[in-house]
Amino acid sequence: MDIRWRVRATDDEADDGAVTTAEFRALMDRLGPFEPAPIVAVAVSGGADSMALALLADSWARARRGRVVALTVDHGLREGSRAEAREARARLAECGIESRLLVWRGRKPAAGIQAAARVARYGLMSRWCRRNGVLHLLLAHHREDQAETLLHRLGRGSGGDGLAGMAPIRELPEVRLLRPCLDVPRERLRRVLLERGVDWAEDPSNRNSAFARVRLRALTPALAAEGIDAASLSATAHRMAAIRATLEVSVARFLARHAALYPEGYAELGLTPLIAVSPEIGLRALESLLQCVGAAAYPPRRAALQRLLDGFRGNAAPRARTLAGCRIVPAGERIVIAREAGRCGTLSLKEGDSAVWDGRFRLRLKGTRGRTPRRLKVAALGEAGQSRLPEGVDPVRAGRLPAAARAALPAIRTRHAVAEVPHLGYRSKAITAGNLCTDVRFFPANPATDAVFPVV
Repeated sequence: MDIRWRVRATDDEADDGAVTTAEFRALMDRLGPFEPAPIVAVAVSGGADSMALALLADSWARARRGRVVALTVDHGLREGSRAEAREARARLAECGIESRLLVWRGRKPAAGIQAAARVARYGLMSRWCRRNGVLHLLLAHHREDQAETLLHRLGRGSGGDGLAGMAPIRELPEVRLLRPCLDVPRERLRRVLLERGVDWAEDPSNRNSAFARVRLRALTPALAAEGIDAASLSATAHRMAAIRATLEVSVARFLARHAALYPEGYAELGLTPLIAVSPEIGLRALESLLQCVGAAAYPPRRAALQRLLDGFRGNAAPRARTLAGCRIVPAGERIVIAREAGRCGTLSLKEGDSAVWDGRFRLRLKGTRGRTPRRLKVAALGEAGQSRLPEGVDPVRAGRLPAAARAALPAIRTRHAVAEVPHLGYRSKAITAGNLCTDVRFFPANPATDAVFPVV
């Protein structure tokens, strides 16, 4: 088995003491508040960092009449991974810690495997937390991890937000991700295990120079000799986090005053305030709305955003543009930001199904009784679809919507025609005698504003 369990410290390890129970309580207090008798999940790979975190969290939870559940993910990426996961669970059981094994099933990508594994890992753990009513998921990232993150992002040319590093708190729809040990040196976590005589595993991928993090780790002694050590890099990330948090508060206030989001899936932004506000706030406001309406996984490039903002600032009659899967249309004293209808995906489903369409709308279709459910699809109404809808469209609803927003509305279709457009009150009498869609809600994957980047 390609794994090595160990309990012995090497000669060159620092003589720093272990993280104490009182210290960990203070670290957790910064991330609270927590419910009475908290149940917290801990991501445990079997390595020293996560094993130490599980022990510390277990003591913390028990003192509050709560409990810890360790979540171990088997990625299935190498032979023996299942045995390694079981070995980690056995170590946890010896410490009296409950654990669950989560398995990443299905085909694995040929490239970008580390990133894909990370997404899969967080997805599996977040879904487990949601299903089991667990509100907090603890991650074992420490000071050296934060330093490596900063170096990696510097190498990729990240902006100020990226250089803020990992957040101690990240609010997800399913769970709160908490990193209580971001300021703690790796060695102090390892000492927790040494003092308690608990074994841990050395992940062989941590020695694989094919991974950027491993190569960066090899450079740390030389960098430290020049004063660029984990402590200084972590401190830099903390200062950048404070700057990011300040900017995010300013953007949230600006959007609250001058922008509006509508249940039909589009946004409006005041043109005069956008021109008057500082360029950095204006760029960030546009970025937030474009990601929200366009459902993009990543923000548009800063150069493209700058051209968009410059176009509004330097043109007395700004023209419509497209960016990040959105149409940006000047309309008097405001800007309309709507999804590009041609970029919307098509979703196949049947009566009785619930699904998310285009990363923006949650739909639930009415079920059937006594007959086979029809196969339907959801796609954007489109420009042509608007012109073909006969009577039955609610004129009040249709009239108040910008044309660009109408074109990107979800339309439920049969193989031959539009059956229903819920937002327009349209329903084809030739196809259905009642509503097909019982519920449709704008629920974007990217909110326009979110919890401000935390600094603790």
